[in-house]
Amino acid sequence: MEYIIIGLLVLIVILITISLFKNTNESNITERLGKMEVTVTKEIGDFKSSLSKDINNDFTNLSDKIDNRLNKINDKVNERLDENFEKTNKTFSSVLERLSKIDEAQKKIDTLSSDIVSLQGILTDKKSRGIFGEVNLKHIMSSVFGERNDMIYKMQYTLPNSTIVDCILYAPEPLGIIGIDSKFPLEHYQMMVDKNLSQTERQNAEKQFKIDVKKHIDAISSKYIIDGVTSNQAIMFLPAEAIFAEISAYHQDLIEYSYKKRVWITSPTTLISTLTVIQVIIKNMERDKYTSIIHQELNKLGVEFSRYKERWDKLSRSIQTVNNDVENIHKTTEKITKRFNSINQVEVENMQKEIE
Repeated sequence: MEYIIIGLLVLIVILITISLFKNTNESNITERLGKMEVTVTKEIGDFKSSLSKDINNDFTNLSDKIDNRLNKINDKVNERLDENFEKTNKTFSSVLERLSKIDEAQKKIDTLSSDIVSLQGILTDKKSRGIFGEVNLKHIMSSVFGERNDMIYKMQYTLPNSTIVDCILYAPEPLGIIGIDSKFPLEHYQMMVDKNLSQTERQNAEKQFKIDVKKHIDAISSKYIIDGVTSNQAIMFLPAEAIFAEISAYHQDLIEYSYKKRVWITSPTTLISTLTVIQVIIKNMERDKYTSIIHQELNKLGVEFSRYKERWDKLSRSIQTVNNDVENIHKTTEKITKRFNSINQVEVENMQKEIE
């Protein structure tokens, strides 16, 4: 940039020189060229000095601005790095926490898997399945009505026909006493839903499953429905929701058969719903009973209050009579007092007359 400006100045000097050469003589040209050379040299020197100074100042200012900008960028980068580092630490801590929870969950899953294997081993035995159903039924009854609430239900109750029902429920009239027995038809159900078996095997298992369910319905109907003792209906409790869902969705004939035998099939969920409704009915009946008692007591209290009012009226009249008598006595007392005063006054006057 500096050389370009110098070249332009030299070109201007040459042009000026040519112009002067045409208009003046050689002596004047030499003198003027000398002066011009000195002037141009000085101006070029001043220009170079000024330009150098300006360039240095601009460079210094630019350098300062760049330094300030770089410092700001550096501060911002450090700030962002600190924020990202903090977020990274939090994320890392959260990941570690989640990993620890995952480890705990994995341990619980492993434990649950072993428990499920143990449960499957238990449920392969009919007696163990029966115990499992009874325990489940007892847990549901205690959850709804409380532990050992003999006024509402009893477990392992012996009926007059010497049969033992898993649970007897003292429902309000017109329901009466209802027997609840747990049944768990598992073997043929598992075969029926096993996709690894052939279609024929599954169909045979389905037929056998229906036979098993009907046998349970017949047993409950014949053992736990007794005329004059229990209600004319009973409940069959299936401790597995899957079996109940299978019957309700795909075996309507079993539902109709249970209706004919007056046996209601329930699962844990539906049994809890049924018992909850019965519990509400019992509470309403208890409330109505206590309402009747409260009404009777209020009637008795009304009679007593009438007697109290009667006696208070008598007492009030007696008090009024006594008050009148007191007033009369007060009046008589006043009269007597005045009479005594007058008598005393008379005696004093007579005595004074006698003295005179």
